[in-house]
Order: sequence, then structure tokens, then C-alpha cells
Amino acid sequence: MSDWSPDSWQARVAAQQPVYPDRDALQRAIGEIRALPPLVTSWEIEALRDELGRAARGEAFLLQGGDCAESFDDCRSESIAAKLKILLQMSLVLVHGTRRQVIRVGRIAGQYAKPRSADNETRDGVTLPAYRGDLVNREAFTEEDRTPDPMLMLRAYERAGLTLNFIRALTDGGFADLHHPEYWDISFARDARHAGEYEKIVESIRDAVSFVSRVTGLDAAILKRVELFTSHEGLALHYEAAQTRQVPRRDGWYNLSTHMPWIGMRTAQLDGAHVEFHRGIRNPLGIKIGPAMTAEWLTELLDVLDPDRIPGRITLIARMGAGKVAAGLPPLVEAVRRAGRTPLWVSDPMHGNTETLASGYKTRRFDKIQAEIEESFAIHEELGSTLGGIHFELTGENVTECIGGASGLVEADLERAYRSRVDPRLNYEQALELAMLIARHLRATPVRSR
Repeated sequence: MSDWSPDSWQARVAAQQPVYPDRDALQRAIGEIRALPPLVTSWEIEALRDELGRAARGEAFLLQGGDCAESFDDCRSESIAAKLKILLQMSLVLVHGTRRQVIRVGRIAGQYAKPRSADNETRDGVTLPAYRGDLVNREAFTEEDRTPDPMLMLRAYERAGLTLNFIRALTDGGFADLHHPEYWDISFARDARHAGEYEKIVESIRDAVSFVSRVTGLDAAILKRVELFTSHEGLALHYEAAQTRQVPRRDGWYNLSTHMPWIGMRTAQLDGAHVEFHRGIRNPLGIKIGPAMTAEWLTELLDVLDPDRIPGRITLIARMGAGKVAAGLPPLVEAVRRAGRTPLWVSDPMHGNTETLASGYKTRRFDKIQAEIEESFAIHEELGSTLGGIHFELTGENVTECIGGASGLVEADLERAYRSRVDPRLNYEQALELAMLIARHLRATPVRSR
């Protein structure tokens, strides 16, 4: 890695980057971030990589979820607690279904930037830079708000730090206490086809926790605490590079802005700046793969990003779209197998199923999300592979952004509580319902260890 540094990406073509008009202000912001404490630690990163390696072998299951794009305005205690609550509840349902450890990774504390299909947006004859997330610019359609502001990177760092601090206080302080599954709101499932099964899951968890508590007396040390790791797309390279450091008594460089960055399809060019940056950090990496991904492209990405074939280093997050999995996924699974690699395969059933309605709302249909999950499980089972995780865009709040689910949301409901600035998210009820459906599937599927 003698040819790599945290800034070597600047010699490559960098897609999806904002153009900062004030270069001096950009350098000042980068310098300030470099002097601040890291948001995560190298030993947390190493621990996550080890756990992801276990999931790739079929010994654990990854639950990755959170907002499509975080907002500075959502750095509020109730919003953070709601996201944490739904991830914890989903993970416990999945533990029940898989009988395996569930690794919890939130799209949180850093998902402030988003890729865009165009650099500019035009309204009523006025053209301004596209809104790229709160880390880059502001949503209001004015020249001042849409001009990329490097000081927003500092605000993103601060919001991420505040979010992480609160999450750690909650997870260490009893918020994850497993003694009270009766607090779970499953009223949405009363009329659903699997309502009785849902009730049995909750009752089983209640009985198991009660039994362990009474027999072992381990009320506080184990049952009231969980681990939650963070992830976001490693998109804004100035922000990511400013927090990439060497640490005492460890070799190599770590991106200490998050535990697990990922590379999107729009920035996965082999000769591009994002691949160049991510190849040099020791974090576990996610790679989003869609219908446009070819077997050759994917295997070359793996050679560049994981030349040493480190267990847990690579998580492949497939986002094909319902009805496209059978054509798109098998050639990639087979190519990776022929290359002698064992990455962690994850299904992202959200991004391939986004549609824009005549009303202008972007939405996703619950039945298509469910269909892609089921198709993905079936394909991996047929190929003798393991689907070891799931990747959702979700919120713990009662939004109305995705259509369908047990509560029966329809298009007319979207305007009632549509709050996302970018992509539609599963609400609390829909997310927990999908976790229960996945748990039911996994419970009926024997664990395949590789």
C-alpha cells in the first residue's frame, strides 16, 4: 500500500462530489475535522469485521437499517430512540427465527450525503445545484442554500457525535432491556394472515428471557445491553478522508467516521476515486450491486478492494428489484464462488423497487419488497449459497411512505405523513412485519455453514 494515502483519491476522477466555490474554506473545514477526536474506534471496527466474517460463514445474520438520508433536524432524542427501538425489536425477532447471533448495523450517525442523478435541478427556469444532503448543502431552492458549504461537514461531524453519544448511553443504560417485550406494539398484526404466529414469537421471547433471568440471575450484565454499529455510504470523500487515520499499535489506516462504509453503484468505477479511497482503509466494506453489475466488474472490484481475502472485509448488498433477482443474482454468485471468495451476501429489497407515482410521490410497495426478499433467499438456497443479511431503509416513526403491509396503506395515505427528503422508508409497523416474515422463513430453513 505504499502507493496509497488518504488523499491519493484526488488523482482519480471523483463522481458525485460537490463543487465548493471557496477552496480556502474547504481546506479550513477539513483541517478542523482532522484535529477532532474520532467518532468510532479501531477496535470496534475490527470487532465488526470479525462478526461479519462469521455471518459470511452462516454463523450469524446481519440486520442493516436506517434512514435513506439523515437530516440535521432529526438529531433529536425521540427520533434516535425510535430508530434504535425498531432495530432492536427486529433483531430480537430475527434471533428467534435464525437461532443465530444478529449483528445490528444502523444507517445512522453519518448518512448525511446522497448521490443524485443530475448535478443540477431546474425549477421555473432557474437552475441550481441539486440537493446532496445536509452534509453538502441545504434543501431550500435558493442560490445561498444550494451552494455547497464546507462548514456543513463540521455540522455533520457534530450531529454524528451527538447521535453516537446518545445511542451509546441508551444501549449501555438499559434501553435494550429484554425483559419487556410486552411493550412491543404488534396491534398492526391483529388481522394479518400470520397474526397468531407473531403473537407466539413475542410470547416465546418473553418466556425465554424470564427463564434465563430466573435461572442465571443475569439481569443486568447481559440482558440489558446490546451492540449497535454504524454505517453510511462513503460518498463525500473530503469528509471521509479527513477522519481517516493511523492508530497506535495497529497497522494500516482506519476511516474513523463510521464502522462500515459502503460504495454505491454510481461510484464503483474501478479506476474511480471512491474505489481508490476505500481500498486503503481497514474497515469492513459494503458494495451495492444492481442489475448493471457484471461478473467481471464485481470480481475485479473484489481483487482491488480485498486482495488479501480477509474474512468479513466485503459485504455484497444486492439491490435488483422484484422479478429481476433470478436473472441478475445467479451469475454474480457463481462468479464470486469461482473466484474462491466467501463474502457476506445481503439483500437490499428497497432500492430496486422505487417508483414515482402520477401524484409525484416516490414510494415502494410492500409486496414487491417482500417478493425480492423471498426471491433472494430462494436463489441462494438453490445455488448452495447463504443469504446472510438484510438491508432496509426504515424509520421508527409512523410515516406513510411505502404502500401496503398489514396496516393496508394505499396511495391516498402517502400525503398524510410523508416526511422523507429523498427516498421512501418503511415505517415501524412495516419494518417489524418484514422482520417477522423473514424470521418465519429462516426458522424453516436449515443453517448452512460454509
